[in-house]
Amino acid sequence: MSNSTGADVVVIGSGVAGLSAALTAADRGARVVVCEKQRALGGTSNFFQGTFAVESRMQRARFVTYTRDQAFKSIMEHSHWRADPRLVRTIVDTSAATITWLEKQGVEFIDLMNNMPDAPRTYHVPKGAGEAVVRVLASRAKERGVTLRVATPATRLIKTGGAVKGVILEVDGQESEVEAAAVVIASGGYANNKEWVKKYAGLDLDLNVVPVGNVGKMGDGIRMAWEAGAGRMGLGTLELFRVGPIGPGHSEKTPLEYATVQPDLWVDAEGVRFCDETIGFYESSIGNASVRTKQCCNYSIFDSTVVKRLAENGIDKAHGTGLTPGSKLMELERDVEAAVRKGDPEVFGADSVAELAVKMDVDPGTLQRSVDEYNNFCEKGHDDLFAKDPAYLRPLRGPRFYATRARAICLGTIGGIRINERCEAVDDKGKPIPGLFAAGYDAAGAMYGDTYPIRQCSGMSSGFAINSGRIAGATATG
Repeated sequence: MSNSTGADVVVIGSGVAGLSAALTAADRGARVVVCEKQRALGGTSNFFQGTFAVESRMQRARFVTYTRDQAFKSIMEHSHWRADPRLVRTIVDTSAATITWLEKQGVEFIDLMNNMPDAPRTYHVPKGAGEAVVRVLASRAKERGVTLRVATPATRLIKTGGAVKGVILEVDGQESEVEAAAVVIASGGYANNKEWVKKYAGLDLDLNVVPVGNVGKMGDGIRMAWEAGAGRMGLGTLELFRVGPIGPGHSEKTPLEYATVQPDLWVDAEGVRFCDETIGFYESSIGNASVRTKQCCNYSIFDSTVVKRLAENGIDKAHGTGLTPGSKLMELERDVEAAVRKGDPEVFGADSVAELAVKMDVDPGTLQRSVDEYNNFCEKGHDDLFAKDPAYLRPLRGPRFYATRARAICLGTIGGIRINERCEAVDDKGKPIPGLFAAGYDAAGAMYGDTYPIRQCSGMSSGFAINSGRIAGATATG
């Protein structure tokens, strides 16, 4: 084992949680080393589109009256008080100051929005999305003397006399010891660990849930924290969403993807309707509904009248920070028919429901009954099964019928390491592990309960990462 220069703080992971921790610690005079497993910085943080805050300058300027108290209560009630109330309160209360802090670092916010009905405007949109935030934080960290080491995975913690005193890194195939007064774990969860996802969430990666934007997320930091005595919290909770079509030849924010998420008729892999489609306005709800059956996929069913409606009247459901409600899908008919003609395995078209079912490889009688039942609800203006809002009950009559295959995707795993409101890693009895701190996905289990509360606090995934990183960096430096 070779020796390496010591540091005051070692941060494991270079997403916005790790970079925020590193920059905060460096601003407080600490010598900081960030070790990143991958060859590039940022991980999944490169992909977020907005971040949470309450009572920010932007909100006050736009007369947004949603308060910290309201946010706190909404998050706690959503979790049925399974979330740690002191941690929730701390994250909510620091969120506005964190937006100001990001702006001082050089992040530019270009919009404040809500991206679903009846939700508070907590979603602060940075110019250039998460990738730009990562770039700014990394640049500022370097200016403050932070050492950023890529392609340098951490393998285990050094623990002496009950306290964490450093970390063992793998450098060019050799172990290197870095002594430090504090270690912050922000390694991004375990979304690529098939064994853990099966064990804790009961799902099969790449079969009934697909990890998106995650590379090499095996739970390394979580494992190291457990080995050092940290407790477990929030395992099995995933940040889920439903999208389609995905796979070769398909990209994000296309007319086909927007058509797939509109609240028309959705059926499971056997052709049976499985939810009130308007829950699709709220990603966490439709994510949960999509994995409930543990099937490999489900389908969005639409017809010529839907294609015409989306071209003339526009979409009902937005998708991230892309098209807004009312945006018209003028090229949908062209794109869906082109996909059908070339035999796209994710897109199907036919002149009857029975023929469509055959192409989807589902029982024609089952799909026909689902369409007939749905059309009956539309005709009488009441969904007897799932009580869908009548405004979205629109019958499917053809003459052309289409189906796109949708899948549940995992944007990240939530939880693993138990922490307190100071982002100290704690044991099962709540006692801090000296020298060990955690932030971001690795430690988010205490924030949410069993489901990510997207309606109550849109943008909280990145918001928690940045705020918990700042808190961990400050606590780690006293």
